[in-house]
Amino acid sequence: MIKMIKLHSRTLSRRSFLITAGGFGVAVAFGGLPGQAVGAAVAPAAEGNYRPNAWVTIAADGIVSIMSPASEMGQGIMTTLPLLIAEEMDADWDRIRIVQAPSDAEKYGNPGFYGIQLTGGSESTRGYYDLLRLTGAQTRKVILASAAGMLNVPVGELTTEPGRVVHARSGRSFGYGEIAADGALPDPLPQATEADLKPADRWRYIGRRTVQRVDVPSKVDGSAIYGMDVQRPGMLYGTVLRAPVQGERPEAIDDAESRAVPGVVQIVPLSYGVGIIGETVEATQRAKDLLKVTWSRSSRVRSYTSGSLLEHYRSVGRDLSQTGVEALSEGDAEGALAGAVTVITADYMSDLVCHATMEPMNATALVKGDSVEIWAPTQGPTHTQRFAAEVVGTTPDRVKVNTTLLGGGFGRKAEADFIVDAVSLAREVEGRPVKVIWSREDDIRHDKFRPLEAQHIQVGLDADGNILGWRHRIVADSIFARTMPDLFASRGGHDDVVTEGAQFNYAVPAHRIEYIRQDNGLDIGFWFAVGVGYTRFGIECVIDEVAAATGADPVQLRLKLLPEQPRARNVIETVAAMAEWDRKRDGRALGLAYSDAFGSHCAQIAEVSLNRETGAIRVHKVWCAVDPGVAIQPVHIEGMMIVGIANGISHALFEQINIVNGEVQEGNFDTYRVIRMSEAPDIEVAIVPTSGSPVGGMGQVGLPPVGPAIANAVARLTGGVRLRHYPFLTERVLEALGA
Repeated sequence: MIKMIKLHSRTLSRRSFLITAGGFGVAVAFGGLPGQAVGAAVAPAAEGNYRPNAWVTIAADGIVSIMSPASEMGQGIMTTLPLLIAEEMDADWDRIRIVQAPSDAEKYGNPGFYGIQLTGGSESTRGYYDLLRLTGAQTRKVILASAAGMLNVPVGELTTEPGRVVHARSGRSFGYGEIAADGALPDPLPQATEADLKPADRWRYIGRRTVQRVDVPSKVDGSAIYGMDVQRPGMLYGTVLRAPVQGERPEAIDDAESRAVPGVVQIVPLSYGVGIIGETVEATQRAKDLLKVTWSRSSRVRSYTSGSLLEHYRSVGRDLSQTGVEALSEGDAEGALAGAVTVITADYMSDLVCHATMEPMNATALVKGDSVEIWAPTQGPTHTQRFAAEVVGTTPDRVKVNTTLLGGGFGRKAEADFIVDAVSLAREVEGRPVKVIWSREDDIRHDKFRPLEAQHIQVGLDADGNILGWRHRIVADSIFARTMPDLFASRGGHDDVVTEGAQFNYAVPAHRIEYIRQDNGLDIGFWFAVGVGYTRFGIECVIDEVAAATGADPVQLRLKLLPEQPRARNVIETVAAMAEWDRKRDGRALGLAYSDAFGSHCAQIAEVSLNRETGAIRVHKVWCAVDPGVAIQPVHIEGMMIVGIANGISHALFEQINIVNGEVQEGNFDTYRVIRMSEAPDIEVAIVPTSGSPVGGMGQVGLPPVGPAIANAVARLTGGVRLRHYPFLTERVLEALGA
């Protein structure tokens, strides 16, 4: 059972287009009315010319259309961002229509992502928060100025209530629709500053539990349009046969049998595979199965075997003579370790993991001359424009991107490979749209996996058990080297996202973080919480190792290490109270972990049991306390925490990609194991916002703490058996028990 509660409430650099046999790069720096269907996730804007700015249109019937600039992939952002505008402009939420913003970075780019349109990194709310609130405030000032002209009164005599302007002195008022129909936009338009923003005690929508997500009704009644649902007149279907080993290209193609399949329109040789265009999905899949291709054998990935490489990564981490790029240096960590009475040393590792979004990769493209139109579940409209333009030989402004709902994203749909597939095939049948659909096997075997990585951590203690120094070495491939090579080079070969989360706010006198890059040719990418998902695994488990070595309580040790971090202390104390930390359990144990990633503070406690005969871990309950700074949508925050926790348990216990001699061994959910509904624990979420704090990201916050919380619970249950390798497969647990 999953249960949600609210326990407390307190007040681009230059691009490099990599359309090669080796893969595709993507640059990442890290409707209807509410209650009605949001058709195609792109409702038409309200009719009328009353547009105070690029974000808002008001129709004569009072319907207010608000642009939503981010991609909706289940995180509720299609509600959160427009809500900020609606709050400040004093709109009537029951008269709001949400419109998916077009691909136009100049108007709708995210300030948190260098002004491009990109959804990821838990950066949407943080990036747009100030801009959209100011936009709403400016809209309200425009409306007031228009009404003042209609009433021939000073603006200062007017006030607003949801959807109306009121002149208390005369008793007159106008609805926003009346103003749109009869009022004139002031010239020049008034601008807004922070002084025009509402104080928190006047918020009508922000922080309220009564605001429901606008995308949910259409998902319930089936009218929602995902990329897979797109239908266009004259549409053809496409698929691509890719090499079993990444980076290879077709050298010889025997397509005689494939061309004979009824409904096949064209076979298209590509630099990275073979495309098939057909009248039906079935025809393209049948033709794909009949293709006989001789692949090149020159890719470096042919020597990639994940199991042996991970052991190599661990040895690199342990070999202190192999220096890496310094990501952080505070104090003299090496000197502190040399002078320590006790040094705790541990290696933590994680396997490759796959995104496995419920909606596999797909996109629809139409090419007409130098113009391209795309319908796709993409996280990155700006990059979609750029890659599509590169394929066709046009400019990004000639590419229109229609962003649909996403059936899961987790960073995978920020990539461009599935976009390039669709545009490459549509170019061959100019004037007819082509929908490319990846099979689940395509999706898993040709994913951009979270990197294989090993961490070597050393913690030095004095005679009283106090931490003197902390050294953290992270060994992994680079994401930035592929996706943002210029940025990677400018930072001296440091990959911020791979080491993300290694910096913490625990008070230690000396702290050093090193990144030792490994390059074995495999494209790896952004996966839910990316680096934080494994760096916090290592950090939080080592904190418990320190507690065990010094006889300290894990809760009290963390509080001791966070003397000037009231938000961190609050979530830890809150979750400890929720779980009744000091109460003994028969046959079960509790484990704690904390994270401050993405600008939010989150502490979790997992209650687990262990079958010592099989090595199977059962997570019975997870308590979660989270401080998002500003809790814009409390109900939705609870939902995101549950999603993050479920995904975190899945990747900590089950998820694993194995590559042998360059070939991915998993292909579907029969071999790529994910958490099942019957394995989902009871989850309780407490939201403890801190008044006056900046708004934090939420989309990925729930994942990082749950894995180490499980591992720490197992250690307490077994008297100190440490699980140091994601995922905690039963055979690994049994091996640890027998060690």
